[in-house]
Amino acid sequence: MATYVNNLRLKEIATGAESGTWGTSTNTNLELIGEGLGFATINIASDANVTETVADGSADNARAMYIKVTSTTLTATRTLTIAPNTIKRVHIIENASTGSQDITIKQGSGSTVTIPNGKTKVVYLDGAGSGGAVVDAFNHLSTTDLSVEDDLSLTSDSSIINMGAGNDVTFTHDGTTGLTISATPISIDSTGELHLNSTTGDIKLQDGGTDQIAFDLDGTAGEVIMKPAVDSDDLVISQYDGTEVIRIEDNASLGLVGNKLNIADSSSDVIIKPLTDAKDIIFQQYDGTAVMTVEDNVSLAINNDVTVAGRGTGTQTTDNDGDFDLSVSNFFKCTPSGNITLTFSNPAEGQSGTVMLVNTGGHTISAHASVAINANILTALTTAGTYMLNYYCSASSGDNTILVGATGALT
Repeated sequence: MATYVNNLRLKEIATGAESGTWGTSTNTNLELIGEGLGFATINIASDANVTETVADGSADNARAMYIKVTSTTLTATRTLTIAPNTIKRVHIIENASTGSQDITIKQGSGSTVTIPNGKTKVVYLDGAGSGGAVVDAFNHLSTTDLSVEDDLSLTSDSSIINMGAGNDVTFTHDGTTGLTISATPISIDSTGELHLNSTTGDIKLQDGGTDQIAFDLDGTAGEVIMKPAVDSDDLVISQYDGTEVIRIEDNASLGLVGNKLNIADSSSDVIIKPLTDAKDIIFQQYDGTAVMTVEDNVSLAINNDVTVAGRGTGTQTTDNDGDFDLSVSNFFKCTPSGNITLTFSNPAEGQSGTVMLVNTGGHTISAHASVAINANILTALTTAGTYMLNYYCSASSGDNTILVGATGALT
């Protein structure tokens, strides 16, 4: 009597049986072996679970190695049970069902394998009878080389790609929508352009998991913002050797040239100052020629002609004792209350200016030894009236080095 206990349910002819028909049965077995190595379609015609059985000694779709599952429109995950539960088989199963639903492959009460819509899996049936299980054959696939010609999807929210003999390089899905890359070091080498694209416009660099510097690419129209991500930190730009070039301080000031020059805000005024005492601020041409120097003694030196478009004004200083401090101003107004001696303190060589003398009391005007003035003019200044005096410093010290002229009494 023939039996069908093998995994392809082929007819096993008993010894001495089927005289004259043995060839027919053998040919059928060979055809069924071919079907077992081939392709077939199983259609889930109704929106329900189905069982497909590998028939004894006759053709059926469930015996094919590659099974494509099609269906009517499914409304939920459906189960395809492959019977009998004693066969041990390897299948390649494609979920081509309609309705975007998963298909679960089952044999007995043991484990099952779920195939997402549009995906294909290699499974094996362990043939353990009522407890028969279906196993994902590639669940722990190990291969020397793997080439994927199109998309590669890892559908678990805890997916990890490990690289290296010690798994010391990892790409980890963070459980939501993020990716963590762990490696030491990480190098990105592009032979062309390198683009970092953030939909929110925010790019942040961390140290030990803490944000340190942030780039805001779309916060304000027309602006790209770079800022420290830790309050009270300064932003420093240095040379290769560590020499500081620019420092943007937490108090909203800007330090340049190794933090030797500072630009800061003071009640909406802009302040530029050296950060080292007794140092000047020098403006130079391309060839190094000094054009202007802001000196530490609060003076301004301009090394060539000065052109002023519009009016140029100076500060008028009131000094009624006749001793004019030239370190304070170039222009003075003097209304003496008694006799005075014209004196010009702290002169600088080349300095010049004017003095408005309002001698309403007709007080005696004399001159210091450093002042060179015509004697008749000096006598005339004693007469009550208003006079305009002009002075020029030919030297910073010495007798007769400050040359003074005057108008007659002004009316």
